[in-house]
Amino acid sequence: MSASSTPSSGDDQPSQATDPLAWRRHLPALASAAAGINEACDAWDAVSDSLCDADGWPLDDKVYGDGKVKRDAEAWKHAEVFLDHGPEVLAGVRAAADGPDYVEGPISDDLRRLRGIDTILLRAQELRHEWDGVMALMDGSQPSVLHLYQERAEEHRNTEGWHYSHELGSKGPALVRIGEYLAHRADTERPSCCSSAGTAPEASAASPGDSSPPSSAAESPSPSSCLA
Repeated sequence: MSASSTPSSGDDQPSQATDPLAWRRHLPALASAAAGINEACDAWDAVSDSLCDADGWPLDDKVYGDGKVKRDAEAWKHAEVFLDHGPEVLAGVRAAADGPDYVEGPISDDLRRLRGIDTILLRAQELRHEWDGVMALMDGSQPSVLHLYQERAEEHRNTEGWHYSHELGSKGPALVRIGEYLAHRADTERPSCCSSAGTAPEASAASPGDSSPPSSAAESPSPSSCLA
């Protein structure tokens, strides 16, 4: 197909502007990000108890601390995927959901699970902006000093962001399930709308028929729990 009919730049822009379900292209990325957060959480849970004594105190502060640093860094990496795509998907599913969806039906519980996700995304985005500002201030530093400061700043950001990462790992799968359901529902409604009319009686032999492109939805993982 040719993009010559579109004056604006970017091959994806026409479909994004005309397709109200364009947001669903981000669902696989969000599903993978939620799984990544929960995997980081599960990996830490699997070893954290063994690093503590009977009273819950770390046997080795450095080993225990390094484990949390690794968990926080891995989780934040995936949380940033939600910062990049989550708001668009949220807006899309809210536009596609009907009033009854919030009351009963297969996604009503998941819709309730999304309560508070806007604040989580906002606070996490503020943390990322703060990090960008710190990095901008370090631009003129010597390379050796820059590396040291950057490492410390990253660790601080990841630690501060763990709560948001954990919440997104919990709520993210619900957002993906809602998106998959609504996209599938829209796909099944679109063809029925066109096929119910059948072949138009007044259609002339010179007019080509219309067609609607099908779409598919992917399965998303369930969240796990992990406490700091």
